[in-house]
Amino acid sequence: MGKMIYMDHSATTPVKKEVLDEMLPYFSEYYGNPSSIYQLSNQSKIAIDTARQRVAKALGAKKTEIYFTGGGSESDNWAIKGVAFKNFDEGNHIITTKIEHHAVLHTCEYLETKGFEVTYLEVDEYGMINLEDLENAIKDTTILISIMFANNEIGTIQPIKEIGAIAKKHGVLFHTDAVQAVGSVEIDVKDMNIDLLSLSAHKLYGPKGVGALYIRQGIKIDPLITGGAQERNKRAGTENIAGIVGLGKAIELAYDNLNENNSKLISLRERLIKNIYEKIDYVRLNGHPSERLPGNVNFCFQFIEGEALLLSLDMMGIAGSSGSACTSGSLDPSHVLLAIGLPHEIAHGSLRLSLGTANTEEEVDYVADSLVGIVDRLRKMSPLYEKVQGGN
Repeated sequence: MGKMIYMDHSATTPVKKEVLDEMLPYFSEYYGNPSSIYQLSNQSKIAIDTARQRVAKALGAKKTEIYFTGGGSESDNWAIKGVAFKNFDEGNHIITTKIEHHAVLHTCEYLETKGFEVTYLEVDEYGMINLEDLENAIKDTTILISIMFANNEIGTIQPIKEIGAIAKKHGVLFHTDAVQAVGSVEIDVKDMNIDLLSLSAHKLYGPKGVGALYIRQGIKIDPLITGGAQERNKRAGTENIAGIVGLGKAIELAYDNLNENNSKLISLRERLIKNIYEKIDYVRLNGHPSERLPGNVNFCFQFIEGEALLLSLDMMGIAGSSGSACTSGSLDPSHVLLAIGLPHEIAHGSLRLSLGTANTEEEVDYVADSLVGIVDRLRKMSPLYEKVQGGN
């Protein structure tokens, strides 16, 4: 093909030109510290206010409910730790799932060392929670439910509105890690009864190192970072003006073009899934068949290792992943794939291809054809595959 084919948009996305163009002046022209009182600083204040309004509009929130952070992991940590420590006198029980991003799971594990009790809900073979299990898990001491909007590995979208309704019914706060969903799914925090929501710019063609946390007005939450009075005394530190501007522009572009983008991505996704199913045997599509992110494709290929598959794809100029970018250095199988019931030997052969708006049908076909040859070559080195094929 002559160029790299990038299919790892769940890990990160390139910054769109329109986003970069809007960011650039805030590096060297409008560089004033927003906490200062002179005119140069007013330009920065106006830029932050504009971005805050753009994020709020995308979520159906008030702009006073949007707080800028350093990214999705910080937002998750702040939401969970902030609510937990602020409301410890009212209860110490938190409910989450076994397939959350490690920014949530590790935060919950940390809280367990501080006197909190955490329930980790099971999921079905598609990665969906059972709403009855959720409701049955709620106790008098439950103060927070934290369930991701869409899974970063298998793409499954949870029934967020129904979860929010259950949380509201029982008077429990509901946080959702929506890092993968924002920009790909319609979100209305009020209609869905979401109390806190985490997002990150670099998943929606914005810059790295900036995110946001939606905190419904009236919620009691401790700050995660203390020091200055930035973000209305809730998140200290001089604001990343250019990054915040980029996030605001990126989220505006994403929702202005949501239907068009999703239509293209779903078409490419289904084409890729069909090609792989038709050309390769012993494969399994992971995640929900329909309630999934528009660009997410996650397969397990039996009798091969995912790492060897990724290296072979990279040699052919194709960028994919075996799961979360945050755990790419680990040799352990994905906790998400194990949670949906896959045995270790199958989970080890996973491949996530996450499509983006710049991908084409030609690229999809090339990737599918490349996988045919790679999988065939790797399986020829597998004694288990030889046995299945009737060899001695």
